[in-house]
Amino acid sequence: MPEITSIGVIGGGVMGSGIAQALAVGGARVTVRDLNEALIEKSRSTVVDGRYGLKRGVERGKTTQKDADASLARLSFTTSLGDLKDADLIIEAVPEDLELKKKVFGELDTVAGPETIFATNTSGLAISDINKAVSEERRKRFIGMHWFSPAPVMKLVELVYAPETADEAIAALESLCQRVGKATVRVKDAPGRYGFIANRIYFAAVREAQKVLEEGIATPEDINKAMVFGFNWPVGPLAMVEGATKGWQ
Repeated sequence: MPEITSIGVIGGGVMGSGIAQALAVGGARVTVRDLNEALIEKSRSTVVDGRYGLKRGVERGKTTQKDADASLARLSFTTSLGDLKDADLIIEAVPEDLELKKKVFGELDTVAGPETIFATNTSGLAISDINKAVSEERRKRFIGMHWFSPAPVMKLVELVYAPETADEAIAALESLCQRVGKATVRVKDAPGRYGFIANRIYFAAVREAQKVLEEGIATPEDINKAMVFGFNWPVGPLAMVEGATKGWQ
């Protein structure tokens, strides 16, 4: 497969905007599609002014103003699916709802070119359930691409393959992730299980943290603090749940 240089992102929320930013910083041309102008403006603001946005990156010395401007220039926004028809890769980052994801991919399958790779940023839904929304031929180029929050910072991307997924599609995304500074792991699709690798292990930690809280052993703040300073976690388990769902302030 040819090198991926043009990418579409469906949904510009917490994850979609972060994924788009990370890819644009890495040198890819990215188009974010969302439902209306208000959502687009919110997504653009997150990329520029958010806690992990380009402006703060310059302020913290993580990047230069020149590079931040170049990244922003590679990023565009639209309300039209048709604007993604020539993308090499389209990443879906809509809410974690199986039927909604299938609806999105069913529409995309009629718009995108035959060689376009489809990727879902699901946190744990079975790829072989979601890919039923597209043609059998497209399923060869359909893959899970699970980014972690906040996407501009976190290094890992889980690449989740169904039985139908072509190895060339997996390799193409591995190459892309390497170019934009992300580490990848290959994960075999496991219908009936939720969470792939990292989240299955993390959810176990969250369940135990919630038990500690329910038993009155410690406050939420001290539970988070224990894991940050005891195990060098960037944030505690309860804080991670809040940040991943509501955004990083």
